[in-house]
Amino acid sequence: MNKWEYFTAPILNHAAKQILDNFGQDGWELVQLMPGPTPDNYVGFFKRPLGGSSL
Repeated sequence: MNKWEYFTAPILNHAAKQILDNFGQDGWELVQLMPGPTPDNYVGFFKRPLGGSSL
């Protein structure tokens, strides 16, 4: 059975691809994207197998 760790991060509209690419390189998989506190921001919820690379 897999064990997971989770991470929540702000995602800025104008830099979304770069932010998501950086998290992906560290082993994080985007699970959900929700509206953030302003129209220019989102909140990303990520997971990766426990023991993956650290941020």
